[in-house]
Amino acid sequence: MQKKAVVITASDSASRGEREDISGSEAAAMLKEAGYNVFGKIVLPDSQERLEAMLISLADRRQADLIVTTGGTGFSVRDVTPEATIAVCDRLCPGIPEAIRAYSMTITKRAMLSRAAAGIRKRTLIVNLPGSPKAVRESLEYILPELEHGLKILSGESTNCAR
Repeated sequence: MQKKAVVITASDSASRGEREDISGSEAAAMLKEAGYNVFGKIVLPDSQERLEAMLISLADRRQADLIVTTGGTGFSVRDVTPEATIAVCDRLCPGIPEAIRAYSMTITKRAMLSRAAAGIRKRTLIVNLPGSPKAVRESLEYILPELEHGLKILSGESTNCAR
């Protein structure tokens, strides 16, 4: 069964229409290419309250199997995407952002500055990605092959957790 995905970009400037959401478009294109039904590409300001409300709505109404966020994972005072993700998740999945950071460190040492998180709310996986299109592309290329297996387990399609 085709998995449903949504991309949420957290960006004050993109939400005001001052810049194009290239990172969200990159993530959506890559997910579509990987076989996901990407039914939403949402741009929100860097607001923990608004991000939490959107994540809860998409997960609780069983609208999305996978929510990928871009942006809001750095050191800026307005970067609150990890906090919103952690606040709404039932269980955290630290291995996903750890893997992204480890891989990204082979490309740039600045990857250590990422505060990205990942977790599960009900049966929806939420994964934070950085805000740059290049980092989105590199991160998704690295994790997408493994996410499919995790989503099958999460949905009950598979019980095989073996390596």
